[in-house]
Amino acid sequence: MAFSVTTRSHSYESYDAEDSVFELSDFADSSDQTCMRQDLVDQKSRRHKRFVRRHSYSPYEVKVKTLAHHHQWKAPEFFRGAKLPPGRMVAHQSSLPHLPVPDLVQTLQKYLKVVRPLVDDIGFQKTKQLVEEFGKPGGLGESLQSKLQSRAQERQNWLDDWWLHTAYLDYREPVVINASPGIVCPPQDFNGKKEQLQFAAKLVAGVLDYKVQIDDQSVPIDKLRTRPLCMDQYYKLFSACRLPGEQRDQVVVYGPDCGVRPRHIVVVHNNQFFSLDVYDNNWKPLSQDHIHAQLKRVVCQSKHPSVPVGILTTENRDTWGRVYNQALKKDKTNKLSLEAINRSIFMLCLDQETVREKDRWTSMGHQLMHGGGSQHNSGNRWFDKTLQFTVGTDGAVGIVYEHSPAEGPPIIALLDHMLDYCSQSPAVKETSVHPKEPQRLHFSLNNSVLEAIDNAKKSLDMQVRDLDLHLVTFKTYGKDFPKSQRLSPDSYIQIAMQLAYYKVNKVACATYESGSTRMFHLGRTDTIRSASVESLKFCQAMQDSSIQPSEKVALLRRAVEGHKKYAQETVSGQGIDRHLLGLKLIAVEAGLDVPDLFEDSTYGQAVHFKLSTSQVPSKYDSLLCFGPVVPDGYGICYNPAEDHINFCISAFNSHRETDTVKLATALNQSLLDMQELLQTQAKL
Repeated sequence: MAFSVTTRSHSYESYDAEDSVFELSDFADSSDQTCMRQDLVDQKSRRHKRFVRRHSYSPYEVKVKTLAHHHQWKAPEFFRGAKLPPGRMVAHQSSLPHLPVPDLVQTLQKYLKVVRPLVDDIGFQKTKQLVEEFGKPGGLGESLQSKLQSRAQERQNWLDDWWLHTAYLDYREPVVINASPGIVCPPQDFNGKKEQLQFAAKLVAGVLDYKVQIDDQSVPIDKLRTRPLCMDQYYKLFSACRLPGEQRDQVVVYGPDCGVRPRHIVVVHNNQFFSLDVYDNNWKPLSQDHIHAQLKRVVCQSKHPSVPVGILTTENRDTWGRVYNQALKKDKTNKLSLEAINRSIFMLCLDQETVREKDRWTSMGHQLMHGGGSQHNSGNRWFDKTLQFTVGTDGAVGIVYEHSPAEGPPIIALLDHMLDYCSQSPAVKETSVHPKEPQRLHFSLNNSVLEAIDNAKKSLDMQVRDLDLHLVTFKTYGKDFPKSQRLSPDSYIQIAMQLAYYKVNKVACATYESGSTRMFHLGRTDTIRSASVESLKFCQAMQDSSIQPSEKVALLRRAVEGHKKYAQETVSGQGIDRHLLGLKLIAVEAGLDVPDLFEDSTYGQAVHFKLSTSQVPSKYDSLLCFGPVVPDGYGICYNPAEDHINFCISAFNSHRETDTVKLATALNQSLLDMQELLQTQAKL
């Protein structure tokens, strides 16, 4: 029932001045802050060195040493237990085209173009020579291309197994902040335990209602314009969980063809876990009234905080893997509890209220990304679970999801349905009918496990202190303005981010934007590279008062159109990053040395994504949050509405050159400057 895969990759899909809540002063006296900051810097430096050693392709991609060690290893069947049953929703799957292998010459030409704004003339000339050598007729590039094309003919998707393993489950740093996103929902207008449980009951009923639609295949088929997209990921959301291991994790999905179909969710309150059946004997979901009655029982049986076993899931994956397999799982009681968590349809986290900060939205972002630390709700989680829904007593609501099985759009489709359901359902009523009693999940904790929990607390609190997070809304205009200028909203926002970064740092940087390849069978993502020669010229012009506004407008339009063209090529299977990854991996699997092209310093700079970005649109004012992918970078997610744009910007406090508030201020000004430029020119 398991497939094995890992990532630091934030793979969501794109189609078309307040301080961070957690400052150093919140955790230490001013006399200790300098020492604490140095501890963070030292820890981040050690983590980065380990990271660079293990990731010879990029923070997103392959670890060549690991692959060379395992190149004889055969990947198991992916997602056994999650086979798609026949039906309307997946009727088109067999007709979807296979992911193409792009033309080698085309990829190498595009590679030279995308690295040009990142390196100086000397570096570029060296890279150009390496590219020419790699791509010469009869050379190594053509040989590897031929091997890759043969692989594509033998598989439904030539990238699928490689990407799952190199991008997800081999990643050994904690999934918290680094890999697992949190989604902040609009805060609800309630306060207190009573209303918390009433809303939570509606939420559970709404999620189950969506699962019924997936099971009976009535969920609308996603389309890109008129082309149907692969729906495979929808069957990997429920009853799924990541399992820790040493060197490599696994993910299990208890799908439609599973022997014993799960009928329960897990509810966690005050760090205590309960299994709660949510279907009756006829496999009909329980009503929200019956769910509410069950939740009240859970709360009554867990009035005081318990040992935070769940905080172990925030640990380094090797460390957690050893505790899971060598200590917890060997105890029969623990094994039953772990199996109940792994098999559960999803998890509901009933959170305690935390100290309200001035910036409530950013505070909620912290709660969704990591739970607030060991003294707050971080132990009230199981971060390996694919779907966790959080409801706080203060109206804070959101989703935490483990990234391996799916990208953002299936999660957002679920979120939108859930919030629709909650807003339209009637008030929860008391009921005299009591379904099956919730079952407490017990854990037997010996001294070694208790010590591991204490270590996990310390490690997590260091990560929490290091996260610089800023959620902000740009209110002057939204996606309607670039549309009115006949410009792609996504490309327009991406160029605004390029301008903001240039304002702060005076240079361009490698920028990752996730582009969906779901128009292909089992497609996931490829990289849309937003930094270009055209975007750099525009950024430089905006800082030069001698350049006429008309010329700046022309440069802006050229940059936006260039990004749009690159994005369209990427989602059509003509991106360069996954192709280059494939050429590298096929060399490793053939027992060859890594080609010189991938050892080039330019290549290292090209995959050091200081801006990792993604558009994750929702019809609600929700916002997905994720961390940076490099120590000196930013993570930026955005949800553009018609008249405003929501941004989440993350960085690490341990790197002095990054500052989310400074970048947010520059981004705000860049969006204003671009609007003024276009409007002024339109009047002339």
